[in-house]
Amino acid sequence: MIIAKRNTGNGRRRVAVTGIGCITPVGSGADGLWAGLNRSESAVRRITRFDPAPFRSQMAAEVDGFDPADHMDGKRAKRLDRFGQFSVAAARMALDDAGLDSQRLRSDRVAVQMGSALGGVAYAEEQHGAYLSEGPGAVNPLLALAVFAGAASCNIAIEFGFTGPNSTNGMSCASGAIGIGHALRLIRDDEVDVALAGGAECPLSPLSFGAFALIRAMSKRNDDPGTASRPFDRDRDGFVMGEGAALLVLEEWGHAVRRNARIYAELSGFGTTVDGYHMTAPRPDGAQSARAIELALADAAALPDEVEYVNAHASSTRLNDPVETRALKSVLGERAYRVPVSGTKGYYGHPLGASGAVEAAISALAIERGWVPPTLNLYEPDPECDLDYVAGEGRQTGVGFVLSNSFGFGGINAALVFRSPA
Repeated sequence: MIIAKRNTGNGRRRVAVTGIGCITPVGSGADGLWAGLNRSESAVRRITRFDPAPFRSQMAAEVDGFDPADHMDGKRAKRLDRFGQFSVAAARMALDDAGLDSQRLRSDRVAVQMGSALGGVAYAEEQHGAYLSEGPGAVNPLLALAVFAGAASCNIAIEFGFTGPNSTNGMSCASGAIGIGHALRLIRDDEVDVALAGGAECPLSPLSFGAFALIRAMSKRNDDPGTASRPFDRDRDGFVMGEGAALLVLEEWGHAVRRNARIYAELSGFGTTVDGYHMTAPRPDGAQSARAIELALADAAALPDEVEYVNAHASSTRLNDPVETRALKSVLGERAYRVPVSGTKGYYGHPLGASGAVEAAISALAIERGWVPPTLNLYEPDPECDLDYVAGEGRQTGVGFVLSNSFGFGGINAALVFRSPA
């Protein structure tokens, strides 16, 4: 096990979470997301975006009511696909929530770090249909600029004039968390003072959706979509796809304090590993998942007994949930049974590369608001999943130290650590 050295006086720059912007099927903005979690209702339903009848899985968590005109001018909105619109809109929400005016920031000291598993592939699929039916003249001439994964971070930079380090990683379902971890390091290393970091995903199109259906990764509980995503449950049968975006505003601690910013939490640790084992199956013993957690704790100069809540990746797949449970037991030891763990994908499905960012936002809010959301649809726990998964109802409790896990195809593992700002 990697053991952290206690050293709070190591001179490293601390990082504050001062803004949250999100677009999710249960609500948008920090307050909208939180209200959705408190309703304890799933947003999963039969897909309306296209006819899912050809597929064994026919449900998803869709974002309703999103209007890009609420967040950007019409010309910008027309140049972006839904993936790009989500990215820019969530960034604006995050900046507004943090009380930051982009024009008053030193542009080269602001980073944008994003993650997305599929980028704009759904829009590319739509445009390919136009090409087949009407020829090349029907294709949007801006297609290439809209669909590459880097459009997420680049369009945010263009919208707000930020010129600091900019990237979008594509590390499957861990990419949003990895983007946040990269931003943490940039601020720590004094390359920037502020970062917008998170993930965006809009994968709900026949080809993208169907690709996951073909490999039988998704639930087929089509007769009862609201209970289809059931992390840690004995009868789970796969994940449920979702869409959304979430960005955090991260600031160097002194930068936030000097302007009297509201601080949700301190982001204090990040760890990432790869299983080196299989593209779709996690390493059965959870060794590399555990090592990512250990690295995050060590990066935070923290010990396992400080963890008070875990927001789990909890994909609701047969293989992932017990492996994550083993990883937590490996790191936390006997104390794992006393730490509340919740998987929140029962609410909003699995928005692939955005999931780690949404769950980072939930982790910061749990610290600020003293409540941890439940694991929805946990009726009969899998015997291999025997921790305290906060079944049934959320729990009002003071939480000062949160671990957030994100795992993805390719064997990618990432973990983030959040602390109370007190």
